[in-house]
Amino acid sequence: MVRSFDTVFVGGRWVPPAGDGLIEVVSPVTEDLLATVPEAAPADVDAAVAAARAAFDDGPWPRMSPAERAGYLRRIGQEVTKRVPEMVESFTAEIGAPRAVSEAFHANATAMWDDAATLHERVAFEERRTWANPDGSAGEALIVREPVGVVGTVIPWNGPVATASLKIAPALAAGCPVVLKPAPEGPVSTLLLAEAIEAAGLPEGVVSVLPGGRETGEHLVRHPGVDKVSFTGSTAAGRRVMSLCGERIARVTLELGGKSAGIVCDDIPLDRVLGSLLPAGFGHSGQVCAAITRILVSRARHDELVEAAAGILASLKVGDPAEPDTVIGPLAAERQRDRVEGYIAAGLAEGATLVTGGGRPDGIGTGWYVEPTLFAHADNTMRIAREEIFGPVLTVIPYDDVEHAIAIANDSDYGLSGAVYTDDPALGEYVARRVRTGQMFVNDASMCVTQPFGGFKQSGLGREGGVEGIAPYLETKMIQGVPA
Repeated sequence: MVRSFDTVFVGGRWVPPAGDGLIEVVSPVTEDLLATVPEAAPADVDAAVAAARAAFDDGPWPRMSPAERAGYLRRIGQEVTKRVPEMVESFTAEIGAPRAVSEAFHANATAMWDDAATLHERVAFEERRTWANPDGSAGEALIVREPVGVVGTVIPWNGPVATASLKIAPALAAGCPVVLKPAPEGPVSTLLLAEAIEAAGLPEGVVSVLPGGRETGEHLVRHPGVDKVSFTGSTAAGRRVMSLCGERIARVTLELGGKSAGIVCDDIPLDRVLGSLLPAGFGHSGQVCAAITRILVSRARHDELVEAAAGILASLKVGDPAEPDTVIGPLAAERQRDRVEGYIAAGLAEGATLVTGGGRPDGIGTGWYVEPTLFAHADNTMRIAREEIFGPVLTVIPYDDVEHAIAIANDSDYGLSGAVYTDDPALGEYVARRVRTGQMFVNDASMCVTQPFGGFKQSGLGREGGVEGIAPYLETKMIQGVPA
């Protein structure tokens, strides 16, 4: 059962919404109505920002010691853990993520809160520096890292609790109040996160959660009371967010799209490759920004890899994500299925070979499903190789040699993730260093949620996770003349 809500979370309190807009949460499996939640109006955003502004300007949160704030973060993590079973059930029902995916995402969320609770032990909020002046005297200053201010965060639907945690936890650790705007698709699990935050007993005004659409998000991003914006979503939407922040020089972090490549070298058996490389592309039905959806293999091994990969993809169970053995659930929305089917048609039109999949699964009458799909003999100029599809579509591209593979991997507007598979450690490091992307894996393809995550090029600006993840929420101040 997915819970409905009739209030919004403003400054740590559940209050009636300012407007009468309603978000209907529809099952991507049955296409039936699951729940309803209020759609936050601009007036709700104004109230949340005012509460956050008061919390920052006059409240205790930014004036606590980092260790004191860490105690609250640990309590939030404990409260999230209590709610993981309901979050998993809600996310699986709302978005169609298979249970194994949903469980992994929410385990990651608890790890993020636990990690953020230790940031005060690893980040120097204050330090003294000395240096030699030209006249031989010594200079000395106190370097202080202070919270940047009120933070507005906008997140997508594909992993809302994990994505929210990756943003909110370090922002709170830095001393920043946060206003979170989750997507209208699948908002219930994020409101469960709000309940966990409420139970942790933070001071008034520190966190707000306001589900809403584009208008709500844009009002938050443009709000003069917001000092810093952290956005996760498509590159197209990220351009808009960046332009709005540029109008008033607001600080901004962007985690955007990807078209990541996995390079398979000739010296490694495929049975040590495909078990991690393929799930990195089709996991969560490919609805992951860091999905590795371009598979680069030498021309000599192209057909061997395609045959093996096709066999694996054809064997995957597509169906009800609540069933424990389902691997491929539905796409999150009907428009998303239409988008993916459009890319499959484009791949065929441009001359790629459709090896398996490409349609809707037999025997499933409702829901927004697309079969796991494999294209072969593709060229890196094709749309299926250049644009983010956000669906279970993998594209195999042949290369001539390793330098050619690196060139193909780098021939992209994106640079978020990637992998290389080889039995030669030196070659693995060489390739990993050469590919222009925010994270590279050698003989694996996964995600580490406690280390820096973010992208090069149009995959975004800044990093989230680990000690690097708190930096965007801090401003550095130099103070001279203060005795030690």
